[in-house]
Order: sequence, then structure tokens, then C-alpha cells
Amino acid sequence: MKLHRHARAGCAALTVVGALALTAAPGAAATEPPAPSAPSAAETLGADRPAPALLRAMERDLGITQAQAEKRLANEAEAGAVAGRLQNALGRDFAGAWVKGALSATVTVATTDPADVRVIEAAGAEAEVVRYGLTELESAKSSLDRAAVRSRSLDAPVWYVDVRTNTVTLQAAKRSAAEAFITATGVDRGLVRVRTSTERPRPLYDIRGGDAFYIGTGRCSVGFAVTTGTQQGFVTAGHCGTAGTATSGFNRIAQGTFQASTFPGSDHSWVATNTDWTATPYVNGQNGQNLQVTGSTEALVGASICRSGSTTGWHCGTIEQHNTSVSYLEGTVNGLTRTTVCAEPGDSGGPYVAGSQAQGVTSGGSGDCTSGGTTFHQPVNPVLEEYGLTLKTTTTDPGEADDAGATWTLGKVYRVGDQVGYDGSTYRCLQPHQAQQGWQPPNVPALWQRI
Repeated sequence: MKLHRHARAGCAALTVVGALALTAAPGAAATEPPAPSAPSAAETLGADRPAPALLRAMERDLGITQAQAEKRLANEAEAGAVAGRLQNALGRDFAGAWVKGALSATVTVATTDPADVRVIEAAGAEAEVVRYGLTELESAKSSLDRAAVRSRSLDAPVWYVDVRTNTVTLQAAKRSAAEAFITATGVDRGLVRVRTSTERPRPLYDIRGGDAFYIGTGRCSVGFAVTTGTQQGFVTAGHCGTAGTATSGFNRIAQGTFQASTFPGSDHSWVATNTDWTATPYVNGQNGQNLQVTGSTEALVGASICRSGSTTGWHCGTIEQHNTSVSYLEGTVNGLTRTTVCAEPGDSGGPYVAGSQAQGVTSGGSGDCTSGGTTFHQPVNPVLEEYGLTLKTTTTDPGEADDAGATWTLGKVYRVGDQVGYDGSTYRCLQPHQAQQGWQPPNVPALWQRI
């Protein structure tokens, strides 16, 4: 794991997923679909109007046609909403969800209780009965995270909850090192799968998202433009710089200063820019074209994802796992998302998007964009939440929520299962996101379910 110092599906199945938001489990209010007049998940998340540059990159890197890329994005948006409804309905039985197939036309939801199969299938998803619930797997991974703080081995540098195998997977160059690590945690061995690999993830050291910026002689990539009050800036990787460090832009003109930075543990930071710089809701897409960002709804495992960076530009792949821990030479970083997208030094901090939804900023990886590789990104929602930042989007509005009695709050980051009040009703969150103007709960059944 090297370290860079610079900074089952076909057209028939598609119909099933398209109907996911229209079919409810008999008697199961928790999976009640949105009203027919409500916007679809694809419409809410902008997946029905993808940027041409995004589609071209998906064609190139995923080996699909433009029409297939469009269908895939729409399917993934709908699948995320279905998975969220079922996660809320199943509670502790829920063991994860993922999409599969060239068009992401099938969504699978895992459960520990065979009695849930009827509810899952009635919602239009495939059911898989497994041994461990997601809560149990995440608890085991947390034990590995804590152990890594005490004793870290680069021979076992990556671990994650793999919902598709219902295990906590520990990726290691040496099986003996992996076994020693597991033993030291006291975690039930049955929960952990050891996977041998020679990968050595490393931070990719080196203001539209994806544009270069400089820290002395080092170079990184801008993640996403953000605001806090009237202050503008951007988020990027924590390993790119420390609080108080000055930055210059892609044109080497004075740009701003790191306000806060965390690495290791997490890998995130934000830079406040001077008045010469203006935040825009775009990332640098294929051939330098602007790709707009409309929100930050987290995509499912298996979904397509693309990345922009100042070294290698646009590249796409799929999401392998969320909540991955990686031991770099400098220390362990937790909560990363593992992808099949390639990256190289200087791409660090650059943005990952799924459709028009911001996903995270480049942390590290292995391989390159010639032979292929694996990369990890720091999810963006926790960064926005920790620093009190608002993602700059084409729907961003600094105004307040338009319902005086609402507990729903513009700019707040919400997680699956969170409950809010709005206009006298209660809603439960279906997908992780930062609240945007126009995304009030009654308006977006892809994100909120009335209960």
C-alpha cells in the first residue's frame, strides 16, 4: 500500500426497479410508496437529467451505452429510496442493500429474519436471508477500528463491512497479520472474512471541484465548494494541509487558508477562500466541462460513481463498500468508501459524484489510471456536519425553511431513520443527505417518508 506525499439484470428487470416506489407491502405502512403525483427519486436527485460529460465517462469506464448509463442512474436513484424505506421497516433485522447488473436494475435487501422476505419482495426488491444484521457487523468493525489505534499493521491495511458477503472483510498482504489483528480485538471470528491482497492504499497528495490547488510545492485537488454564512471556500482531504496553512489556486494566485483539518482518524479539511474567489456549484467534468452538483444524497453499494482530479481528470467506477477503515503509514482513517475508480498523486481531495449528487473527497488508493486501481473517499456529509458547512449546489438558498413550525432544517445533515416534523406531520429520513432548498419533506418522497 503505497503513499503519495502530494498532495442479474436486463431490460425486464429494469421494469421491476422502476416499479419499486409504486408497490407497497400489504399492511406495512413503513414501505408505503409516495403519492402518484409526487416526483420520482430520479427527478428529485437529478438522475433524470445527467450531464453529457458524466454519461460519456460512464460509457468509457463501465463499458455501457449512453442509454444504459441513463437507465442505470435512474434505477440507482429509485433503488436508494426503496432501500431506505425497507431499512426503516426492518429495523435491526436489516443487513444491508445493494444494486447489481449492468443497469443496476435489481436491488437486493438482506435481512436476518425469514419473515421479512414477504415485505421485501412486496416492495419490489430481492430478499436475501443472512446470519448477521448490519448493526452487528458495524459493531464488529468498530472493534477493529479501536484496536487499530492501539496497534497498527500495514500488513492488514483495509477493513470494511461488506453487505454483499454479510461479513466484516479484512484485506491483508499477510494472513498471519490479519489473524493476529482479529485476535487482538476479541471480535467473533465468524464475523470476519480475511481477503489477501497486495494493495497498499496511500493518500493521493497532490476551485470548481477537481481543479488543482497548491500548498507550497505540494498539489491537491479541490473537493466541493461550500459556504458558511457569507464565507466561501471548499472541502478537500485532510492530508493535503493543516489548519493555518495558506493555499494558492490552479493559477498560483493566493487563494485561502485551511480552517480545520483532520488526518488520520478521518481525512477531511476545509479551506476558506479570499474575496478573489467565488464558490460555484460545479465540478470539473470530462474535457473541462462543468458538471453541476444538486445535493449530497449517499449512493448505495454497487452504484456507479465518478471522480474528478487535477492529475487524471474524469474517471468512473462503482461503489464497493461504505464504512471502510484504511491504515496508511501516518495512521488509520475510518469511515471511508471503497470504489473501483482509479486515481493518482495530485488527485487527492478531488470530488466523487453519483449522478449530480456529491459523495466525497479522494483520500487514497492503490494502482493507477493506466493499469486500474482502487480508491477510497471521505464521505462529504460528515465533513459538512462537523464543520457546519453548506454544500454549494444549483438549488442552494440561504433562506430559512418556509414552515415556522418545522423541525426540518435547511442545511442540516440527515441520516436514515432520523425523524422531523414539518407542517404538522412527522417524516422519517430514507437516505443520507444535506437538506437543500426545495427538499422539504413533503416535496421529496425519495428522501422522506411520512409516518
